[in-house]
Amino acid sequence: MSKILVTGGAGFIGSTLVDKLIDLGHEVTVLDNLVSGSRDYLNPRADFWGIDILDPNLGNRFQEAKFDFVYHLAAQIDVRRSVADPEFDNQVNILGGLNVIKAAQASGVKKIVFASTGGAIYGEAEEIPTSEYAPTYPVSPYGINKLALEKYLNYYYQVFGLNYTILRFANVYGPRQYKGGEAGVIAIFTEAIAHDKTCVLYGDGKQTRDFVYVDDVVEALVLAGEIDCRGEINISTAKEIDMWEMIAAIESAAGTKLKLELAPARPGEQRRSVLLNQRALETLNWRPQMEFAEGVRRTYEWVKSNQLK
Repeated sequence: MSKILVTGGAGFIGSTLVDKLIDLGHEVTVLDNLVSGSRDYLNPRADFWGIDILDPNLGNRFQEAKFDFVYHLAAQIDVRRSVADPEFDNQVNILGGLNVIKAAQASGVKKIVFASTGGAIYGEAEEIPTSEYAPTYPVSPYGINKLALEKYLNYYYQVFGLNYTILRFANVYGPRQYKGGEAGVIAIFTEAIAHDKTCVLYGDGKQTRDFVYVDDVVEALVLAGEIDCRGEINISTAKEIDMWEMIAAIESAAGTKLKLELAPARPGEQRRSVLLNQRALETLNWRPQMEFAEGVRRTYEWVKSNQLK
């Protein structure tokens, strides 16, 4: 059994990870300010710190807790907000992340597993599917700041010996992702169709994403905590799905048509995004298990049975 901190542990991915870690017998603490996370997702068997990752007293809390491992998932995750307010994104995703890294290093944490982004970090990649070795030219402040924190982790390993592994997620979806919190496009569209609302499709619908199911992502996170590998690992399906294909899957799950309003494409969003996952197979012995249609069906059923908006 290990003592583990999960930042963002009341969020969509974080809370699913916390449940898994507790089931595996670990002692888990959740750090979450509940801005985008939900108190309903808190596992009652986890300790809860209702604070921000920018908390100036974080180092003292780490010293008292003496964690073995940290999973850093807390973040400002809205690409659109990062474009509108890059200073805020910088404050949370770089300064907040650096606060966690400094506290971990000073308190003797063995390893940090960082939830980075593959969907935003490579920019408009020439290599499709995109490997971890492709150039990183993010086209949003969100992607820029995730990349910067990756570099800080490498710095803290090189200078202080703090071990780390970085997972670059594709577009994660599944139960507990909802419109009012960590909104992804599948969450927004399933919420709309479940409640007979109109939603907006930006661009021509031919933009593509690599959608990976949350349970598969959590399995990769658990495995990442068990290996000795520094660097970046894509967590993806390596399958490219455009918005019209996604809409068709949602409509099939719901048995009805989605009400759509078309609008121009938004600045800072990529045209194509699909990630190679060969390194995850080789390093983690991980491969995605969930088929897209079934994952969308499970997501829709969760939305239908929950009242979170």
